[in-house]
Amino acid sequence: MRRCRVQTEGFILAQRTRLRQELRIQRQRNVRRRRILIAVLAVLAAVYIAGCFYYSRHFYGGGTVFGIAIRGQTVESLKEEVRNKMGSYSLTISTRDGEETITAEEMGLEYDDQEEIDALFAEQKAVLWFLMFRTSKDDLDVAMTLDETMLGDAVQALSCMQEENMTAPTDAYLEYEDGVFVIRDETYGNQLEYDTVYPVIYDAVFGGDSAISLDELACYVAPEVYSDTEGLLTECDEVNRAVAIEITYDFSDRTMVVDGSMIAEWIVFGEDFSWSLDEEAIADYIYEMAYETDTFGLTHTFTTSYGSEITLKGGDYGWCINQSQTVEQLVGLIQAGESVTTEPVYRYSGICRDTDDIGDSYVEVSISAQTMWVYSEGECVVSTAVVTGNVANGHETPSGGVWAIDARLTDYVLTGQDYDSEVSYWLPFNGNVGIHDATWRTEFGGDIYKTSGSHGCVNTPLSAMKTVYEYVQIGWPVIVY
Repeated sequence: MRRCRVQTEGFILAQRTRLRQELRIQRQRNVRRRRILIAVLAVLAAVYIAGCFYYSRHFYGGGTVFGIAIRGQTVESLKEEVRNKMGSYSLTISTRDGEETITAEEMGLEYDDQEEIDALFAEQKAVLWFLMFRTSKDDLDVAMTLDETMLGDAVQALSCMQEENMTAPTDAYLEYEDGVFVIRDETYGNQLEYDTVYPVIYDAVFGGDSAISLDELACYVAPEVYSDTEGLLTECDEVNRAVAIEITYDFSDRTMVVDGSMIAEWIVFGEDFSWSLDEEAIADYIYEMAYETDTFGLTHTFTTSYGSEITLKGGDYGWCINQSQTVEQLVGLIQAGESVTTEPVYRYSGICRDTDDIGDSYVEVSISAQTMWVYSEGECVVSTAVVTGNVANGHETPSGGVWAIDARLTDYVLTGQDYDSEVSYWLPFNGNVGIHDATWRTEFGGDIYKTSGSHGCVNTPLSAMKTVYEYVQIGWPVIVY
């Protein structure tokens, strides 16, 4: 029992000794910590005090003056730097053709101290210097003097501002090539305007910029229409539909074709991507068409039933284009955008539209032979003796031309100064001159017409006249020679 008690007392003694050692070590650590904390606080206090002292004379803000950082500067050092920078300042101007420079001397640039820097420093609280990284980074505007006349002269003297060195921009446009309209790209050129360039340079100087790009600042005169402008793309589609068509004018044995190349020449481009057709140019084309194809009242060459070729001048038979209405027609067809075969609008028309428009259906009257023939589709269906106008009385039947049948009448009364004659068939072709039956005559042909002829009409036997009337239609040509 005694031995057990001795062992217990030894264990307790050891534990007490260990605890005393741990307490001693902990006290030593606490002392060290207090000393370190005091040292850190002392350093921080020293730094803070030093900062307060330093920034009582220097800027700690994050801003700039004329592009110069103010942090760490004194009022005077900052002013001196601003003064020096302004004195040696130059602005480099990048153009599309290179670089140019305007110096402070050329613009009369000087620093004008109006104590803006002093006022900024006066607002600074040195005790808050440790908040420097949260301060504004804006640029402080300071006064400067600049001779605007000198700056204006310097701007105008720039090489890029000389008219002879400028090329104006061009808009994208449509051009006809290989059967279609294509879009030609715009060009940018290098044209500048003083009223645009001067304020940009002025602002750059007062902003303390050392370089600017006139291109980046959109100073150049720009095209108004670009190759991808929606209105131009739409216009291109529209005019290409117009030139994709062909309008064929049919003149029986020949045609005249209005194709895309002709239409392209008539297209007139207007403002706001509108287009129209040059109606004067179209009228010139229709005039040429009429000149080449009209036959109304013009000279005709004719082969008689005897096989001889004669020339006929005048009369009222033939074709005559109504030019104004045909212009309207053609404009409408182009605008409709469909290929068609058509005819012009006629003021007067005949029976045959061939180059030889008399064709193979006509009436032929020979004064000297006192004979009339009627041909239908090339076949002679009537050949009869007739009596024409009385030569002795000056009532000759008009001859030497080609006329057209104006009407077809039956049971008609012919009236004149000294006669009223009833006829069964009446085919006028020249006013009151026409072809009709003459039942009051018993003989036809020979020389009767010279002394006892008609008042100008072609008197025809009734039996022949029935057949004539059956075949001959309004508009048929009548050749009298």
